Amino acid sequence: MALPNVRNIDFYIPAPSKRPRDEDGGAAGAEEDLRGGKQQKGMGARELARYREAAAGVGIEAGFEMRETEELTGDKKKILEKLMDQDEEEPEAEPVDESSVKKMILTFEKRSYKNQELRIKFPDSPEKFMESELDLNDIIQEMHVIATMPDLYHLLVELNAVHSLLGLLSHENTDVAIAVVDLLQELTDIDTLHESEEGAEVLIDALLEGQVVALLVQNMERLDEQVKEEADGIYNTLAIIENMAEFRPGLCTEAAQQGLMQWLLKRIKAKMPFDANKLYCSEILAILLQNNDSTRELLGEMDGIDVLLQQLSVFKRHNPSTAEEQEMMENLFDGLCSCLMLPTNRDRFLRGEGLQLMNLMLREKKMSRTSALKVLDHGMIGPEGADNCHKFVDILGLRTIFPLFMKTPKKMKKTGASEKEHEEHVCSIIASMLRNLKSQQRSRLLNKFTENDCEKVDRLMELHFKYLEAVQQADKRIEGEKHEMVRRGEILDDSMEDEFYLRRLDAGLFVLQLICYIMVEISNSGISQLQQRVHQILNLRGGSVKVVRHIMREYAESIGDGKSDEFKEAERKRIMDLVDSF
Repeated sequence: MALPNVRNIDFYIPAPSKRPRDEDGGAAGAEEDLRGGKQQKGMGARELARYREAAAGVGIEAGFEMRETEELTGDKKKILEKLMDQDEEEPEAEPVDESSVKKMILTFEKRSYKNQELRIKFPDSPEKFMESELDLNDIIQEMHVIATMPDLYHLLVELNAVHSLLGLLSHENTDVAIAVVDLLQELTDIDTLHESEEGAEVLIDALLEGQVVALLVQNMERLDEQVKEEADGIYNTLAIIENMAEFRPGLCTEAAQQGLMQWLLKRIKAKMPFDANKLYCSEILAILLQNNDSTRELLGEMDGIDVLLQQLSVFKRHNPSTAEEQEMMENLFDGLCSCLMLPTNRDRFLRGEGLQLMNLMLREKKMSRTSALKVLDHGMIGPEGADNCHKFVDILGLRTIFPLFMKTPKKMKKTGASEKEHEEHVCSIIASMLRNLKSQQRSRLLNKFTENDCEKVDRLMELHFKYLEAVQQADKRIEGEKHEMVRRGEILDDSMEDEFYLRRLDAGLFVLQLICYIMVEISNSGISQLQQRVHQILNLRGGSVKVVRHIMREYAESIGDGKSDEFKEAERKRIMDLVDSF
């Protein structure tokens, strides 16, 4: 028979939250609860006895007779608060060492076993097992001290405490499960884990062996976020997952497969007001998808692309109302960009009308515009982006993208994006289209460059000289540093050269390569007008074909990271042919 949850008559366990959360779903109130600011849910007889003793100890009149049902008002409440504070301060805790931790773990095991035994024996008489549940909660709270000694974590594993704690995640009383979540959250705090790598490894191994993520997800499934303590429990559960993923990124695949991905998507699309938990879910989702093709595939199979697009469509015509909501929007966009690295998801994005949504966002000029541009770039790049490129032209995307190419928006500051970032994404989208478009759509793109007396070519050349100058300055600085290193007798190894190359890309070389690629593509388009204008402006401003060729050769050399050798070879040849006839 089902065991009852004794919420109404059991104790209240304050939930220590990981980081401050906002009022509308946060743990900001947890401190108030700890201080006794809110009336405790039915206190156990032992607690009342303890407060009575303490009251007698500090010489308070015998009038301090408390009944369980009595309302704590005025002075009595203040007295009780003082006593609770004293209660917390009084006992001089014995020093935490190996033997005291062992003793604590054994006490925990005994109390856990006793509670389990009584619950089986008296399933319908909560008063029979309530005392044991309070005892169990007390020892779980005491075990928080172990989090200050990560080098003793091995004891938790050796004495089987990890196994027992994981078992309690499915305890009939959710307050006990939440107390365990709070403890695990503190034990896995990332700073603590880094204090003792050895202890941390042992603990994380044991948790993963015990299928910790699956158990945490099962527990979250039954929690009710309308109850503040349970909402905090979910928040702290997500904190445990974040801590473990940061310490061991490899566990993301396993975690996603153990029901976490499914739960996150369900929670993100739940029709609930925005709160700290929804923000945290978006953060964990973005972490799971980072550099991980198997989680990207899993999300695609679960129709996650549609979920992300639905959630983002809210920001098509409205800006996020708070900084937190903006952060969530960015997390969802980041997750979408990650997913689009996987070719199969490009197709799902296309079918889910992702291009139409991004195109609308670009037109609406809201905060979402910058990120929508980034998503389009990810969706259209490389040969896998060909279908999206054709569709983008069909939905009149050229009318949206070229005004952004002609003029970088001034309102970039709000979204925290730089001018360079904007110009990089726009140039990358145009370069992808020149690479992927065929027949009629390609003609429509090239015609754009001839419109209004080739004004787009003039803008392209303006950007060319802007980024050429930035790269030349960076090259000058790097040459100076190299010279200095040689003078000091230091060796310029490959890793140093790579670092210098990354710095050049960062200074604007990548955008410059895209611009030069567009220049050689339109010059080879068979439209003489475009070729003449490119060369005319190069000559006018003292530019040189030789420089453009050099930039393109360097670009061809670095092409096709992670692609097959045949693709790299074919693409290099294609680019070099364009360069030779430039």
